[in-house]
Amino acid sequence: MAFISIVYPARDGARFDHDYYAQTHIRMVREALAETGLLDARVFRGVSALDGGPAPFVAMAHLTFRDEAAMRACLESPVAPSLHADVANFTDIAPVIEIYAAG
Repeated sequence: MAFISIVYPARDGARFDHDYYAQTHIRMVREALAETGLLDARVFRGVSALDGGPAPFVAMAHLTFRDEAAMRACLESPVAPSLHADVANFTDIAPVIEIYAAG
């Protein structure tokens, strides 16, 4: 398995539409990347830090792929630019993206 995590760091004055992200953007991701081997896409909303302080991230998504080849196909998919362009519809936060492999 391989994973991509997309996190949106919290910052004062930032705009983030959680409803659009969860209901529209992630649906677009699931539909667009189903053919590449995307197995799951989960969305999380930042609630708080462990110490009870503000959440360091507004939101995050974890995408799970069957293997590294499927994950690489996602990154090189012709639909990737349209998914990236849609980010402006729900936030002005630059996401931080990290790639993981199981094991």
